[in-house]
Amino acid sequence: MKAPMADKPSLRAKLRAARRAHVAALPASTRALILMRPPAPVAALAPEGAVVGLYDAGANEAPTLGYARWFYENGRHLALPWFADREAPMQFRAWSDPFNLSDLNEGPWGHLQPSGQAAEVVPATVFVPLIGFTADGHRLGQGGGHYDRWLAANPQVTPIGLAWDVQWLDSLPHEPHDRRLAAVVTPTRIYTGDA
Repeated sequence: MKAPMADKPSLRAKLRAARRAHVAALPASTRALILMRPPAPVAALAPEGAVVGLYDAGANEAPTLGYARWFYENGRHLALPWFADREAPMQFRAWSDPFNLSDLNEGPWGHLQPSGQAAEVVPATVFVPLIGFTADGHRLGQGGGHYDRWLAANPQVTPIGLAWDVQWLDSLPHEPHDRRLAAVVTPTRIYTGDA
């Protein structure tokens, strides 16, 4: 999508509306089959035995549950973001049941998260939610800065975006401290920052 350089709040509103319309137009049977397993080059970024961080996808976000199940069945450990409250920094905690979600509770932001007793972990690879992205790996997030701060504190982690194709932009406003994604996966393409 060609997007004029706009302020981030306006751009977020425009992209959320486009994403909502795109998801609403997909038949339920199609949505159920999208992003069910990571493509081989993406799976290779999370080697067997590694901890993989995912997110609990909201209604219009690219789904993560298929990836979670695939990684779990293929020798990876899982983690989800965890917040003690809305003022607390984001952590990742271990997640062990991607089939029944029995070890998850609703967190302060309305997303499912592990219990406070789950072990805190630092994933080697983290799949991050986004509102928009560019082919060279720039990301526009929700605006809270949780992932930006967590990634800045964990520079060794490989961040990967999951998105719908409609979320692609030719450019995004960004700042020097913004961390680029190693890859962005959509239902039709893998962007690797050099695309």
